[in-house]
Amino acid sequence: MDSRLTLNEWHRKQAVDNFNQTWDLIDRAVRSPEENLAMIHKAHASRYHWGEVGGLHEMATGEWQISRVYALLGMGESSLFHARAGLSYCERGSLSPFDIAIAHEALARASHVLGARGQRDEALAAARSFAATIEKDEDRRYALAEIDSIMKDS
Repeated sequence: MDSRLTLNEWHRKQAVDNFNQTWDLIDRAVRSPEENLAMIHKAHASRYHWGEVGGLHEMATGEWQISRVYALLGMGESSLFHARAGLSYCERGSLSPFDIAIAHEALARASHVLGARGQRDEALAAARSFAATIEKDEDRRYALAEIDSIMKDS
């Protein structure tokens, strides 16, 4: 641990660094099996560290990222488990429409991987409904792009 950081600062740094490194791996067109495993571990590490110093928003975001990783790897049950956990944090914390839209996007993506079309379509409708209420244009566009990517990625 960097002795210049408090324990909370160190956890926050680890959470952010692992989140960003996970996203770098997600964005790669081709990953080795070792990189896939690292992507899983980094996503979980980020969520762990947010659990030490973050709030419900950070924990929901961490679960969303873990769910995305598992969906990307075709591990639908694990993806669904973490998507549900993320939505639970959103509901407990009365989080923003953006957070809730993204949580439903994760549910839709996991359901898509599992071939559960009805559940996917319900989650897509909920995601779009919450996304429509996002005030900030940039955030609304991002959420809608993530939602729309579910069907494009298949």
